[in-house]
Amino acid sequence: MKHYNYQQTLESLWQKAVNQYQAGQRGSDTYFNAEETQWLRDNGITPQEIYDFAEDFNNYGDPDFLTFALVTDVRRSYFLKVMRGEYTGKTVNPADYPAKTDEIDGIVWLPRLIKKAKAKLRGELDLDTMYGCGGDRNFFKTHDIAPSDFLRFVEQHMDDEQAVVEWVKLRSPQFNAIGAE
Repeated sequence: MKHYNYQQTLESLWQKAVNQYQAGQRGSDTYFNAEETQWLRDNGITPQEIYDFAEDFNNYGDPDFLTFALVTDVRRSYFLKVMRGEYTGKTVNPADYPAKTDEIDGIVWLPRLIKKAKAKLRGELDLDTMYGCGGDRNFFKTHDIAPSDFLRFVEQHMDDEQAVVEWVKLRSPQFNAIGAE
């Protein structure tokens, strides 16, 4: 079953990846058998995405399973509902992301993060780019935004980056005294 037991299967595969990484196994292409890989594909998930989250969890203790599951669920929902379970066959070239120092309205990293979020939603991240990487997590912590909330908001405003900018400003303690309380 790919839907009824979705959460349990996702957690099982994430734990498997965490354990394999901890044991020294490297390379997302070695983590899952054909059936597991097909289950991931059917749900809009790549082995690389689980590998990246398992790697960072092992190395930094962050992000945890719940964060991974919430982010993955936003992608999965977009994949099944908007994309109707079809892949675009495209991958964003890492050189096409805005620089890490680029900013919008004084918010460093935001142009890059918006583009990464859109690529994550469409399943177009390359193997070396992670939505939720250390730089992303620093942004989320600085602006007090959950990674899944940001991804969901970008999904709702795919063609309105200024709405995303304004939303970040409303949420961020750096721009909003209410957000700092």
